[in-house]
Amino acid sequence: MTNTKTGALGALLACTALTVTTTAAFAEYSDDVIRIGIMNDQSGPYSDNCGGGSVASARLAIEDHGGSINGVPVEVVIADDQNLPDIGLSVARRWIEEGGVDAIVGCSASSIALAVQDLMREHNRPYLIAGTATSETTNSRCSPMTTNWAYDTYVLARGTVNAQLEQGNMSWYFITVDYTFGHQWQADAERFIEEAGGTVVGSTMHPLGAHDFSSQLLMAQASGAQAIGIANAGADLANLIKQAEEFGIIAAGQTLAPLGMQVNNVHGMGLDATQNIILSSAAYWDMNDETREFTERYQAAYGGRYPNESQLVTYSAVNHFLRAAEAAGTDDGVAVMEQMREIPVNDMIMRDVPIRADGVVMNPMLAVRVKTPDESTGDWDYYDVIGQIAAEDAWRPQSESACPLFAD
Repeated sequence: MTNTKTGALGALLACTALTVTTTAAFAEYSDDVIRIGIMNDQSGPYSDNCGGGSVASARLAIEDHGGSINGVPVEVVIADDQNLPDIGLSVARRWIEEGGVDAIVGCSASSIALAVQDLMREHNRPYLIAGTATSETTNSRCSPMTTNWAYDTYVLARGTVNAQLEQGNMSWYFITVDYTFGHQWQADAERFIEEAGGTVVGSTMHPLGAHDFSSQLLMAQASGAQAIGIANAGADLANLIKQAEEFGIIAAGQTLAPLGMQVNNVHGMGLDATQNIILSSAAYWDMNDETREFTERYQAAYGGRYPNESQLVTYSAVNHFLRAAEAAGTDDGVAVMEQMREIPVNDMIMRDVPIRADGVVMNPMLAVRVKTPDESTGDWDYYDVIGQIAAEDAWRPQSESACPLFAD
């Protein structure tokens, strides 16, 4: 016969143990700190696209959470990947295996992002992409630990190509940076052109960090193509467009069609060179009262500069990660990712935005036209927002995806 007093005590101890275990599981933060790594080009040709500006945005997101989550401090660590896959992967591995980094916000070259993504999947740590353009991170090589907050080659190419086709520009010549990112971007664009009945009459490559584009531009001129598709970014894009203006390409009747351009690129090249270019944009500093207020804080934190698209969505990524870490009561990567997918994204840019199974943050894109010099009324007043592209019309549809997570 069971002793009633002993049985009751045992039940009480079991209940107490269960409570302690549950509470501990709900409030576990490794090393008593939440560490977020910001990895991008801090000094090279893409440094203006993310660089220190992304660090400033991340810190402002942390500030908006009071600098801690459930009483646990949040720290930022920074790395310059120098656009080199071996350096980027080595830093990420050291961060994850030795440095106690809980998540990485990446705005790296595509080759770096794909390698880091595999590492983050192996170690079950969130990888928040806020500026890397390869679509493979959420397509055939998708990962349950990866989310894409900004854009990819698919969504940017689709927006640019459709805008040019609507203007009647059906023949294309491409100038493309010669690595994974550029190749994928051109391939995505060619698909949209050909599906619409257009033609690609030729293309030429250039190395990353090129300074002289005269031979590529001469070949583009000689092709007679109506649109010159530009599949590069950062300093390469700026140098190419400036030289195209010097060559008189637009004046001669051809249209420049950069597949991706951010507001800092417009600033660097000037409105004379970029006016009336139509593109899709993930965000704009002047899109609403909240983004304008954020921009004032950003300027105070980062030397009076204005945030571009990648830097704005970096705030969204870090803010949502911290919300999820708070709700999960842990910095365990799998638990945080579950909460990130469970909670809709809400901030100054995004309203009730879901994260799809492949990791795409289903935020609508802005359709913008670069203003003429006469239309601009002040500092960085560069975009005329002419519409919004629904997420379902901008991002790769599930029916075309090779991501195996849709089958789960």
